Amino acid sequence: MQPSTTRYLIFFQYLGSKYSGVMKTPAHQSVEGVQNYLENAVRRLKPLNEVSVFISSRTDTGVHALCNSAHLDIQRKADKPPLTEKIMADALNYFLKPEEIRITRVCRVPSDFHARYYAMSRTYVYRLATGVSHHSEMPVTEKDLCWALRDTKLDISAMQEASAVLTGMHDFSTFRAMSSDALFKSPVKTMELVQVQPGLSFSQRHFHRDIQFWELSFKSRSFLYKQVRRMTGALVAVGQGKLSARQIQELLDARDSVAYPHNMAAPPCGLFLTNVEYKESDLLFCTPDGTDVSS
Repeated sequence: MQPSTTRYLIFFQYLGSKYSGVMKTPAHQSVEGVQNYLENAVRRLKPLNEVSVFISSRTDTGVHALCNSAHLDIQRKADKPPLTEKIMADALNYFLKPEEIRITRVCRVPSDFHARYYAMSRTYVYRLATGVSHHSEMPVTEKDLCWALRDTKLDISAMQEASAVLTGMHDFSTFRAMSSDALFKSPVKTMELVQVQPGLSFSQRHFHRDIQFWELSFKSRSFLYKQVRRMTGALVAVGQGKLSARQIQELLDARDSVAYPHNMAAPPCGLFLTNVEYKESDLLFCTPDGTDVSS
């Protein structure tokens, strides 16, 4: 009897401060990526196949995720049933317990499902804190979880006007940091959402300092390398009066990454991947008890 192979989609979250990003790093590198830890945890399930975890959405060092996703295959002996979603999630979380990585959901999916290419949209939220004149004024619960700005006020109306400029389909070449594969990816992206709104913090209710939190949200099917951090930095510059909405349009029209102002990109610490969305029909491959509906 042939071994049976089951494909799973896992949703996971992590704090990115201690990792080299989500992608796997070589064995000789001292700081590993989240993918290294995920694959090590999957190996402890003792599958028959070589373990590979395919990440849907890349994040860099210091960037966090409340919801990233990946797919993987588990091959077991023919006389063993597939692992249920709950057993899979519980086991992986047990092996990941020492790390700041958690599995939040597991779904069985068809054998041709791909976590990256089947994703319908990705949503990022960038957190700002205003009125922080010194790092010691930031509550410890917010360490490395937002961008602390000295400004006590941002021109939110101007930022919202500039957000409207970035919304829709554009060539975002100016907002792309160059990478080895940049020339092979289209710079045209459709921003379904670019939004500035007040944010929340647990510490605000108990730590009485005049610190205001803001959230910048971005939703698109896909993003260019460091695009969100570059858009965030430009929007903050508008809020500080260093740029105008008209100049944001000029940056878009330039279609050239070197046109982006030097050192304006937002730091990684305030950025969160908050959602990777799929068609519900792609996640309904099996019944709640784990029975494969295709058989």
